[in-house]
Amino acid sequence: MTGPHDPAGSGLSPRRRKEVLDALRRGTVPYNGLDVLAVGLRRFEPTADDELATVCAGGAVFKAVRGEYGSGKTFFARWLGERAKRRGMAVAEVQISETQTPLHRLETVYRRVCESLQTAEFPPSALRPVLDAWLYTLEEEAGSQVDAVLEQRLASVSRTTPAFASALRAYRAAQQDGGVATAEGLVAWLGGQPHVAATVRQRAGVRGQLDHFGAVGFLQGLLTVLRDSGHPGLLLVLDEVETLQRTRGDVRDKALNALRQLIDEVDSGRFPGLYLLTTGTPAFFDGTQGAQRLPPLAQRLATDFTTDPRFDNPRAVQLRLPGFTIDGLRELGGRVRDLFMAGLPDAERIAGQVDDEYLTTLADAVTGRLGGKVGIVPRVFLKKLVADVLDRVELHADFDPRRHYQLTLTAAELTEVERNAAGLVARSVDDIELDLP
Repeated sequence: MTGPHDPAGSGLSPRRRKEVLDALRRGTVPYNGLDVLAVGLRRFEPTADDELATVCAGGAVFKAVRGEYGSGKTFFARWLGERAKRRGMAVAEVQISETQTPLHRLETVYRRVCESLQTAEFPPSALRPVLDAWLYTLEEEAGSQVDAVLEQRLASVSRTTPAFASALRAYRAAQQDGGVATAEGLVAWLGGQPHVAATVRQRAGVRGQLDHFGAVGFLQGLLTVLRDSGHPGLLLVLDEVETLQRTRGDVRDKALNALRQLIDEVDSGRFPGLYLLTTGTPAFFDGTQGAQRLPPLAQRLATDFTTDPRFDNPRAVQLRLPGFTIDGLRELGGRVRDLFMAGLPDAERIAGQVDDEYLTTLADAVTGRLGGKVGIVPRVFLKKLVADVLDRVELHADFDPRRHYQLTLTAAELTEVERNAAGLVARSVDDIELDLP
């Protein structure tokens, strides 16, 4: 017995449905349409919406999400991002990395924020559209008094980060004068990009490059511009903070202290309109090489998880994602099947070939091949379901997945964690035995 053919797809446009399905074919988390895939997140909705409302009213929130690999941390962050964008907020997702985005260098984190900045109207990077909307709104509201209102709006920014305010003034002047190259250079400088031409910086009366301490002020300035351009807040996701555990001890300590500093700044009210979300594994939050290495940070993150997960408090500073059960996996498969069939003329045929019984069979098969570890199954299961089964059923009228498809998993298509679970650990060249005379 299958569910209705369009409950999952009716709320999405054909373009959004295609984006979701294309992402699943690639084995990645979609950026849009996540509500239709949100299995098991209903209990978080009231608190998430209350916290987003707090941020939109000028407050600030910090939250940490913990879960093992495959528990849905990135999915949760993007699901929350969709809810934030519906409220007009901007969203930025930053992957913490020792080499590309070290957390202890906040100037790099800020740069990644601006590069990944998006709104409901504009994809990354939305920094320039936001700046242009800020100028347009300012001129519409102020009329002939635009200069006085500009200075009034920039007063608070000037007190903490005068260079940011100076660059905004220069950007407005470049827009008025038609200085395209100067305007582009100033957008880059406001976004924390290095190597901006000296002539551009001289035009704005600023010097040098953004540093760790200046990045905090720039984030304040960005929040001000967002608010004045019609975006009441910013959801900033720091994803995969557990990578800090693999860095050198001195670098790790600096990064942990930077995270502690950001949390304290949020609590102090320095970032009105900021929702700061971090994601990590339990080992990061509880282990000696993670947050516990810095007692002040561990104290700020401390949350009781000794009780039954059913009674977790979604208002606590940490949220625990329990991961998928086999029932949740089957429900997710049904939602994706219904999303796939939405609007198709032969939906009934597809529903017959890929019914609930077959979804259960496929879910059990993928789970079995991955060592019975349901928590790491969703990515592979959905990739196989869409690309190997549903696409073929739609494209080939005589394709019967029960007769013509056999699940295969290769090391090349799996992540390291998935390969280990499947017993397909890739061998290095050093492990290859050569038959030498």
